[in-house]
Amino acid sequence: MGSGDHLRDHLKNLPEQPGVYQFLDANDRILYIGKAKNLKKRVSSYFLKKGHDSFKVTLLVSKIRDLRTIVVNSESDALLLENNLIKKHQPRYNILLKDDKTFPWICIKSEPFPRIFTTRQVIRDGSEYYGPYTSAYAVKVLLSLIRQIYPLRNCKHRLTADNIAAGKFKVCLEYHLGNCMAPCVGLQELQEYEASIDQIRNIIKGKLNEVIDFLKQEMTVHAKAFRFEEANRFKEKIDVLARYQAKSTIVNPAIHDVDVYSIVSDEKEAYVNFLKVVKGAVIQAHSVELKKRLDESEEELLAFAINDLRIRQGGGAREWIVSHALNEEFPNQKMTVPQRGDKKKLLDLSLRNARTYRLERRKQKSQLNPGGGFLRVLETMQKDLRLKQLPMHIECFDNSNFQGSFPVAACVVFKGAKPAKKEYRHFNIKTVEGIDDFASMEEVVYRRYRRLQEENLSLPQLIIVDGGKGQLNAAVRSLDRLELRHKIAIVGIAKRLEEIYFPGDAVPLYIDKNSESLKLIQQLRNEAHRFGITFHRQKRSKDQVMSRFMEIPGIGQKTVEHLFQTFKSLEGIRTATDSELKNILGEKKAVLVRTYLDQEPQ
Repeated sequence: MGSGDHLRDHLKNLPEQPGVYQFLDANDRILYIGKAKNLKKRVSSYFLKKGHDSFKVTLLVSKIRDLRTIVVNSESDALLLENNLIKKHQPRYNILLKDDKTFPWICIKSEPFPRIFTTRQVIRDGSEYYGPYTSAYAVKVLLSLIRQIYPLRNCKHRLTADNIAAGKFKVCLEYHLGNCMAPCVGLQELQEYEASIDQIRNIIKGKLNEVIDFLKQEMTVHAKAFRFEEANRFKEKIDVLARYQAKSTIVNPAIHDVDVYSIVSDEKEAYVNFLKVVKGAVIQAHSVELKKRLDESEEELLAFAINDLRIRQGGGAREWIVSHALNEEFPNQKMTVPQRGDKKKLLDLSLRNARTYRLERRKQKSQLNPGGGFLRVLETMQKDLRLKQLPMHIECFDNSNFQGSFPVAACVVFKGAKPAKKEYRHFNIKTVEGIDDFASMEEVVYRRYRRLQEENLSLPQLIIVDGGKGQLNAAVRSLDRLELRHKIAIVGIAKRLEEIYFPGDAVPLYIDKNSESLKLIQQLRNEAHRFGITFHRQKRSKDQVMSRFMEIPGIGQKTVEHLFQTFKSLEGIRTATDSELKNILGEKKAVLVRTYLDQEPQ
């Protein structure tokens, strides 16, 4: 029995229940892990569908040689199992969560008289972890606040009841400074210490009002008993908490306990932001990056990220504000996609954080791999312009003339989205009489690529013509003559509205003004225009100088042309020796030129 028969038999017997499926290749390596509300329908859809929207899915299906399934009780259980299996096996075609291990967490250590400290490593030893926090500074501020209010130990002693009773420890400097109440020698009871830890949990979770209410009660009790010094200590703690609370991002106190999730995505990555809001204040923010594998939708990516964040956070709020309506079932969760009001402001804040994180990640990648960012730009251009090849080599043409005279053209070359200035070329228009931009474009494009063909040099993947349909059609005629029409992609860009024209298509393409590919096209167009104008000015200046030389009695046009061909410029002629001029012009004409140069102002 072949692998195809084996798969068909497997598909027939799949259960119509929720679960997780795994696709395997010929070497029993896991290619893809997915979840399903109905395993039979979902898995069969891969093989029964004649054509998939994504080439990657088609490629995945072609490699599948076996499959495994795991039945679970509910779709939410399937989501949890899928997440764990993906993290364990990291299949090639699954979403990849870019889990940055460097984010700080706050740890309440599982031990007698628990220590509280920041760490970048989560160890599943029964300790409590809060985070991750995007900002290490925010963690430092929070821990500093906690230590101002509560004296806690920071030593690593094992403060078991037996060790304390045996007198194994001595008080340290922290006790004398008032930063610790010395539980190590029995000066603080475990119950009192753990009461402080309970309040610290509330502070970390953002439930500051509950802590403040408790401290106010204690302050009142001490004040009524005329213990004013102790009452003042509680007042100082309340003031510290109030100042910290005032610095929190306040939204609306009526929004008690919600989690906010939003997503922005590119072609290959997605960025999810999470905000935790308690009593109208944003108390925590975190962002993650996801690597796409099968052109997943933003809804799928967001559901995947939410599930992962919930596991890491150890639960969450009952109400979620989300940027997309999710198809996944999350039991006992209320989900809102707000359109206005304070909740919409919260969602906008989360989206702004996601976009900022995307920008930061791009900058980080650019710093780690200088120049590597150009691939993303070129891939975007390939998608926007529907190109068959990645445009690593692009050339752009521009015509230039001044009041109907001195027609010239310029060609600029970009390789890897960067100017290759040594390969720039100027063109004097040779075959066109008068000013005819279309004919001039046809001439220079033909000359450029006939030369590359003759010298067996590499051709570009993309040609950009500065101009609309007329200039584009002229350039296409030259490519047809050279039999290059279907070997090189070509487009025209019209200046007024930045319209992109394709050969044979009357309707232009409008690329998003913020698109990186449009910015690169504009850079090419502007560089070609600058290069062409520079050459045009040089040509006009040279023509004016040559005209003045022809005003010298006894000096004709051919003599002047010969003179400039030899010495290249006016400065070259000025610095030439008398003997060099005589060799080129003869003694009589050399004297005339030298006399003219001596009288001409420099």
